[in-house]
Amino acid sequence: MTTVVHLVRHAAHDDVGSYLAGRTPGVLLGEAGLAQAARVARKLRGEKIDFIQSSPIERAAQTAHAIASYHDAKVELIDALVEVDFGDWSGKTFGELNEQPHWRMWNVARGITTTPGGETMLGVQARVIGHILDMVQLRKGATLLMVSHADPIRAALAAILGLSLDRLISFDIDPASLSTIAFDDYGAVVRRVNEPAPADHTSAGGPT
Repeated sequence: MTTVVHLVRHAAHDDVGSYLAGRTPGVLLGEAGLAQAARVARKLRGEKIDFIQSSPIERAAQTAHAIASYHDAKVELIDALVEVDFGDWSGKTFGELNEQPHWRMWNVARGITTTPGGETMLGVQARVIGHILDMVQLRKGATLLMVSHADPIRAALAAILGLSLDRLISFDIDPASLSTIAFDDYGAVVRRVNEPAPADHTSAGGPT
């Protein structure tokens, strides 16, 4: 019996790539982000999805609700899927962060570096993969979709693939992308990583 877990990164807010939003409240999807979320929803329309869960952060919940509008499923907000707690780094521009040796160390040695006043990457990985494994046991044979954030999704994939946390930024998890893990009695297989949403509605049709 196979249990499928789709991991979707939330659609992009208007200032993605300019500052570290983290858990900052009130960061919502703009017009472009809402359109991106709708494209993800259309692409997933043909998928059988039994349960939809989301990080409680607004931009993730907005993406999850867009997907849920195409399925007979409610969105459950799950704290384990929340963004990394970046502590004092939250809200700073990437220009500011790149000047800090601590930030540079975080990006080359995430396995041993702690965010200032926040959490470790090991802690992030433990909560995310722990939740995924719990759900796989509770919902055997189901297809679950979880909307989260780039680093929590990277951490979950790294756990399945046996990658060091120091290697997390060796692969991308883009806004509105889909990664999929399949679990069965023999273990777990990563079926896809960072598959993009379609460019427009004419290309919709498979999972995102």
